[in-house]
Amino acid sequence: MFDTSTPSQLFQPLTLPNGQVIPNRIAKAAMEENMADAAHLPGAALRGLYRQWGDGGSGLLITGNVMVAADAVTGPGGVILDGHQPLEPFRHWAEAGKAQGARMWMQINHPGRQVFAATSPDAIAPSAVPVEIEGYSKLFAQPRAMTEADIRRVIGQFTETSALAEQAGFDGIEIHAAHGYLLSQFLSPLTNRRDDDWGGSLEKRARILIEIVRAVRARVRPGFGVGVKLNSADFQKGGFDAADAVAVVRMLNAEAVDLVEISGGSYESPAMHGRPQEENKRASTRAREAYFLDFARDIVAVAEMPVMVTGGIRRRATAGDALAPEDGRAGVAMVGIAQALAYAPDLANRWQKGEHAVTVPAVHWKRRALAGLATMAMTKLQLRRMGAGKHPDPSAWAPGVLLRDQLRTRRRNRQYRAWLRNARQTTKGATT
Repeated sequence: MFDTSTPSQLFQPLTLPNGQVIPNRIAKAAMEENMADAAHLPGAALRGLYRQWGDGGSGLLITGNVMVAADAVTGPGGVILDGHQPLEPFRHWAEAGKAQGARMWMQINHPGRQVFAATSPDAIAPSAVPVEIEGYSKLFAQPRAMTEADIRRVIGQFTETSALAEQAGFDGIEIHAAHGYLLSQFLSPLTNRRDDDWGGSLEKRARILIEIVRAVRARVRPGFGVGVKLNSADFQKGGFDAADAVAVVRMLNAEAVDLVEISGGSYESPAMHGRPQEENKRASTRAREAYFLDFARDIVAVAEMPVMVTGGIRRRATAGDALAPEDGRAGVAMVGIAQALAYAPDLANRWQKGEHAVTVPAVHWKRRALAGLATMAMTKLQLRRMGAGKHPDPSAWAPGVLLRDQLRTRRRNRQYRAWLRNARQTTKGATT
């Protein structure tokens, strides 16, 4: 068990099970950047962004989604890493983030059914269950149920991307099994309706995740970090719940996992963006910020690896509370900060100097899904500004930012589809 008994440990190093040392307990958690260059590689913009975060004092930098399959992306402008991509841009990316001593891990992901139809009309999933969001369902591709060959291919893709990340100089990878993406879809009985060896009981639904962890660990060196991002719950009736999360972590205890990050939600129930406005008014300050902390403490009680909690943390006091024991339950080993670091990339340094909070503009609209899109658009605006060497602008007008983001997304969708057609033709030509 990992002792995180005092808030002062926020700036103490953390030694992972594989011996890797994280300089402090503050992690830059993953955010969707959509800032890749035209070839879906990390270019100058992402190097500039991660250089700022590396200078800002966070001990661990976890990238936004890096896609393991070129034909399955969470959005246009996403970074793709497979055997057809050159490694040099990834080496430069890792060097930029690590320049001041931070560790840098690559979050690797497959979206499964959470693919926008405008980006790609093709989608795979454990079962042919489409995304259902009132008023927005038609935006998503209709998925087909995966075959055994599809499943084996995906396991190989996660493994290959992990090995390439290690070659590029990253310190570890985080396997994304949360937020309703493919591995999360396998875990949930709402989206996994299979009756074969990959569905049914929780053990079978978790099989793909466990096999990926094993395959990755067998491919990389022992000192390379292997983490898993897991939902505390899907927050949907009949879905993956808190008891399931505890059970999956017990399974992961038997594997060589160095860090488990606890989050929650999906596109259909975007809990990762916080509580509804009416609930926020009644909640305590800590609950409004660290909204997965109680779940994470339950995970800590059974986990044999360090646990990190992510979800709205903005104040040093809240981060310190997360590390400390409460009501007989241990605290977490690390805190993940996402949105706040889009507005204050040097937040860890500010906390160390005694500054305790950062202002993050809130988008509270009646349509929660639309508010979630606006929140992400506002966040991505700040990331692009920092990538260009500018300061964040929290005063930006959310409706205008969302509109410009949608136009930018349309343009990048066209670019992605053209890139993918060319990549497929090139690959086909190389194999004939």
